[in-house]
Amino acid sequence: MHRYRSHNCGELRAADVDTDVRLSGWLHNRRDLGGILFIDLRDHYGLVQLVARPGTQAAEALDKLTKETVVRVDGKVVSRGADNVNPELPTGEIEIEATEVEVLGAAQQIPFTINADDGVNEERRLEYRFLDLRRERMHRNIMLRSAVIASIRHKMTTLGFNEMATPILSATSPEGARDFVVPSRLHPGKFYALPQAPQQFKQLLMISGFDRYFQIAPCFRDEDARADRSPGEFYQLDIEMSFVEQEDVFQPVEKLMTELFEEFGDGRHVTSPFPRIPFREAMLKYGSDKPDLRAQLELVDITDVFADSAFKAFAGKHVRALPVPAVQDQPRKFFDQLGEYAIQHGAKGLAWVRVGADGALTGPIAKFLTEENVKVLTERLGLEEGHAVFFGAGDFDEVSKIMGAVRVEAAKRAGHFEENVFRFCWIVDFPMYERDEETGKIDFSHNPFSMPQGGMKDLEEKDPLDILGWQYDIVCNGVELSSGAIRNHEPDIMIKAFEIAGYDRETVEEKFAGMLRAFRFGAPPHGGIAPGVDRIVMLLADEPNIRETIAFPLNGNAQDLMMGAPTELEEVRLKELHLNVRKPQVK
Repeated sequence: MHRYRSHNCGELRAADVDTDVRLSGWLHNRRDLGGILFIDLRDHYGLVQLVARPGTQAAEALDKLTKETVVRVDGKVVSRGADNVNPELPTGEIEIEATEVEVLGAAQQIPFTINADDGVNEERRLEYRFLDLRRERMHRNIMLRSAVIASIRHKMTTLGFNEMATPILSATSPEGARDFVVPSRLHPGKFYALPQAPQQFKQLLMISGFDRYFQIAPCFRDEDARADRSPGEFYQLDIEMSFVEQEDVFQPVEKLMTELFEEFGDGRHVTSPFPRIPFREAMLKYGSDKPDLRAQLELVDITDVFADSAFKAFAGKHVRALPVPAVQDQPRKFFDQLGEYAIQHGAKGLAWVRVGADGALTGPIAKFLTEENVKVLTERLGLEEGHAVFFGAGDFDEVSKIMGAVRVEAAKRAGHFEENVFRFCWIVDFPMYERDEETGKIDFSHNPFSMPQGGMKDLEEKDPLDILGWQYDIVCNGVELSSGAIRNHEPDIMIKAFEIAGYDRETVEEKFAGMLRAFRFGAPPHGGIAPGVDRIVMLLADEPNIRETIAFPLNGNAQDLMMGAPTELEEVRLKELHLNVRKPQVK
C-alpha cells in the first residue's frame, strides 16, 4: 500500500464497502458521541467520515489532536446504513472504521474556524491566507479559476490564436496609472517598469508578422483597491489580431465569452448576441459606461422640457427622468428609501411623481409642473397609470452617476431586475479625448494607442472633444471586463494624436521609439482587447469582491499581510542599487 494513501477523501462509495484503505488529510471536524469519535477528514478532493471506537489506537490518537492536524489513517470502508446516509456528501453512504492513525503534520490552535464562516475580518483572513484557502468556498473559487484559465487556453487555441510571452521588465508607459518601478543595478539611476499591460509588445508582435496572439498576462499597476480591482497585480486575457476592424475583434471574443459563461455559469443564461451601445447613448440611458442591463429600466434626457422652467430646481440644469412601471402598490416607504439611496450616492434629494388613474401626477414636485410639462412628460416617457417617475438634476456627470445608481436600485426594488443571467454588451464610440476639470488640459480619455475614427482628417479639423476613437469596452452585469481598440499604426497619426494631448514630437519619439521605428517598417492594421481574468472569475463565482477569487491577493492598502510585503531594504542592498531612501517627514 502507498505510504500515504490508497484513495483520496472524496472518491469512496458504497461499492467500496469492506475495502481496506489508507487516507491522508486534514482533521476537519470532530464529534464525540458517547465515547465514539466521528471525524471528518478533508483533502483537496472532498470529505469523508471516520469512526474511531473506544479503546483503539485510532481513538486515543484522534482524541488529542487539534483541528487541521494532518494525519494518515488506516481503516476499513463500512456502510452507514440507510438511516445514517448523508445525502449532502458524495461519500455520504459510507464511513471509515479507523484502526490506525499517524500524525503527519501537527497543527497549533487555529485563529479562526475553517469548517464554518465565523465572520472573521478580511485582514485576519489574509494574514493566515493558507488557512483561509482551506475553506470550502475559497477552495472552490480557486479551482474555478484554474478551470476557467484552462478552458480559455483551449478555446483561444481552437479559435486560431497562439500563446506568446512578453517581457516583465520594460520601460515606463503612459497607461493611465502609476507604474511599479524596478531599479537597475547595472545602470545607476535608471529604472525598469513592470508592465501595466503588454500593450506595446503585443502590437510589436503583430508588426513582426504574427497574426493572432493571446496570453494570460500578469499586469502591474500602482493604484488603489476597489471591490472589482485588486491593487498591485492582476491577470488579463491579452488578445491582439492583425488585418482586422472592430467587428472582427468582437466576433471571437463574443464567442469565447458566451461559451465560457455557459460552461461555468451554473445554468445562468447568457444573452447573445451582445448589443453595441455607443458611449454617449450609454451615459444618457444608463448613467454609466458599464451599464447593468439586468436592470430593465432606462433614463430619459428631459433637459429641454425644463430649459425655461420657473421650477428653480430644474431650470438651467441637465435633467434626467427615470420612469418606473407598476409601482401602484408600493408604499411611501419605497420612495423614501430610494431618496435615501440617492443621497448616499451624492444627491441632495430625489424628486418624484406618481401617475394616478386619471393620468394626473401626484407627489412632492407635482405642483411645480405645468400642464405643458405634464403633457410632454406623459408622451415622451410613455406614462400610464401605476407609473412613477424619479428625477435628477445637475451637471451631466453628476446626474449620470446618481441616476445611474438609482436606475439599478429602483429596478431591484420594483421587480424590474433579471436574476440568474449574464447580460453582456459592447460599449463603442468612445471620445478620443477629455478635458481635465482641474487643469483644463486636453488628455486621452481611454487608450492613447487607439486609431481615431476619422484618421488624420479628424485630428486636424475637429474639436478634440468631438473626435471618436475606435475604442470599445466589453461589459457584463455592470462590470467592465475589458477595454480594447483598433490600434493607431500610422506614425504621423500617432504623433499628431499625442500632440493634441500635450506631448511634443520629441517626447513621443523618445518614449515610443521602439514602436514608432517598427511602424516605419510596414505595420499592418491591428486591434485587440484584454478581458480581466480576475473579474471573469469574480462574476462566475458570484463574489462581490475580487480578492475572493485570487489565491494570494494584497489587501486594500497594497500589503501582503502573510509575507510581510512591502519590506525595507538593507543598506548594503540600497548601495548596490545606487539608491537613497527619503522617507516622508512625520508631522
